[in-house]
Amino acid sequence: MKVRTDLALEERESFDGSGVEIHGVEVEESCDEERDVRLTRVKIVSERGAREMGKSRGTYLTLEAPGLASPDEDYHREVSEVIADILRELTGTAESVLVAGLGNRDVTPDALGPQAVSNLMITRHLIREYGREMMGMDGCCVVSGIVPGVMAQTGMETSEILQGIIEETRPDLLIVIDALAARSTRRLGRTVQITDTGIQPGSGVGNHRGSLTKESLGIPVIAIGVPTVVEAAAIVYDAQGNCEKMPPHLNGMFVTPKNIDEMIKQLSFTLSEALNMVFSETKKA
Repeated sequence: MKVRTDLALEERESFDGSGVEIHGVEVEESCDEERDVRLTRVKIVSERGAREMGKSRGTYLTLEAPGLASPDEDYHREVSEVIADILRELTGTAESVLVAGLGNRDVTPDALGPQAVSNLMITRHLIREYGREMMGMDGCCVVSGIVPGVMAQTGMETSEILQGIIEETRPDLLIVIDALAARSTRRLGRTVQITDTGIQPGSGVGNHRGSLTKESLGIPVIAIGVPTVVEAAAIVYDAQGNCEKMPPHLNGMFVTPKNIDEMIKQLSFTLSEALNMVFSETKKA
């Protein structure tokens, strides 16, 4: 039985020790001991590598920060700075950005995206109304945000909603924030994945929706995600090393930490602070 994961790093780790080299997959690792963070860059450069990994071609940057599980605001600020540096590398010279918070605001483990957008510094309406100079935002990126909800709430695919918004507002870049599923319980709330490949909402829990990619939407898409759930099979595997012994009634069940409310609140601020650093604070005149 294969345990689901949205993390490219975990897919790559599944090959470790098997003696299998994945053609077309490059891995680089670095560690910032002072900040206690580890960054792994998994780059899929060929179609063969994409098939082996079960992921789209592109770059997947995984930031592992054990301290994210604690309420240390100074540490969260340092992680925000690291995330901001990664985003500056990926976003380039985009002058306008749409940030979409994916997920269901009413389901706490799935509320990361909506809560992060709530904390963003939204500037599009201000710049359109008063101009950059009047607002003291010379060089500031135009930021708009949307929480499209889920199909059960809207009757529409997220991709359909975003397509309409993109056609009307014409941003240079789309950033999507979503909760992910992990294979390892130790990565819950402690890992941030950032990728330039876009995202397929719901894939980690087997609920595939329309993909959000450059090919489907017409603009570059950067996806930011944090794992907030694991499949029950992952816990069984961690304990026994064998998913075949998992009771059938646990199949398809997902588990989240008991402090998920606090975790989502902290992580949403960490991500929004990083975005504000990139698109607002650091670009002011």
